[in-house]
Parts: sequence; structure tokens; C-alpha cells
Amino acid sequence: MTPPPLQFSHVGIFVSDLARMSDFYARVLGMLITDEGDLGDRRLIFLSRDAREHHQLVLVEGRPADLAFNVVNQISFRAADVGDLKTMFRALQQEADVRDLVGITHGVSLSLYCLDPEGNRIEIFVDCPWYVTQPIREPIDLDRPDDEILDDIYRRIKDRPDFQMAEDWRRAFDARLASAPPD
Repeated sequence: MTPPPLQFSHVGIFVSDLARMSDFYARVLGMLITDEGDLGDRRLIFLSRDAREHHQLVLVEGRPADLAFNVVNQISFRAADVGDLKTMFRALQQEADVRDLVGITHGVSLSLYCLDPEGNRIEIFVDCPWYVTQPIREPIDLDRPDDEILDDIYRRIKDRPDFQMAEDWRRAFDARLASAPPD
């Protein structure tokens, strides 16, 4: 059976300091608390920035403070455009609770990465109009004008043998999905 189409909706993470983490995601990323309450012996806070999604992020108390390894690779948020990405970059530079803030290009996107107060990696990104095979991770200066940043990304990837327009890659991927054999 081929699964029906699915769209990603939300992620839930365990946190050590529920108040600090909900403040961070509300104050810094502009998420609103949609609900909160207890489920058994754990407190949950639901947050969203999209009225179509009751929650995009669920914070659940109970993460051990001495956890040796964070199993969350990253929590990613799409920005509307490069200007909004740079606005977030400047705002995050002012946050004491943010660590390891850096601009990155993957060729297919322009991103900023940082760690939230409990060390979870956050990515805020915008898609680029190009496709190149992943993974790519190269630092990029987000303090330059938008057109310089995009020109720089294009120069870095345009001569790769796998370079193509993102729309062409999406059409080919849609065709692959449509022709995928059933299980």
C-alpha cells in the first residue's frame, strides 16, 4: 500500500525548564501559547505561529538535566524571505539565551542556526531557487545586502554537475512519488 500524502505538522520536545523554554519560543520566535496543562505527572505547553496549526511545538517538562546527548538534531522554521531571516538573525544576536549563532548556506537554502537555552539546535531558513545534492554546509555572512548573499550562494553552486533549478527538481521528485511502487 502506498501511504496517502502527509504534511508535517508539529514536533514535541522534552525540556528541563518549562518556563524558560516557553518564554524563549514565545518572546524570541514570536510563538503564541495555544494551550497548556497537565497530562499525568507532566506539564505541557503548546505553541504556534499558524492559526491552521493548533500547535507547531509542544514543550513537555521532564527532560533530565544531565542528559549526555541531545537526540533532537534540529527544529526548523521557514521564514518568508531573506529580509525576515536577517531580521531574526539580528534579533537573535541580542539574546543572552542564544548560543552558537551562525549563518549557513546549504545551496538549496539560506539558514541561520543557533542553540536554544537547553541546547536544542534551531534552524530558521529560506529556500533558494536552486537545487544541489545534499549535504552541503558552508558559512555565509548574513550582514551583507540580500542580493550579495544570493549571488554568493549562486556562485558557489552553479558549476556543480548536479545544479538545477529547484522547480525542475520538484517536478522530477513529484514524478518519482507518483510512480513509486506500492508496498
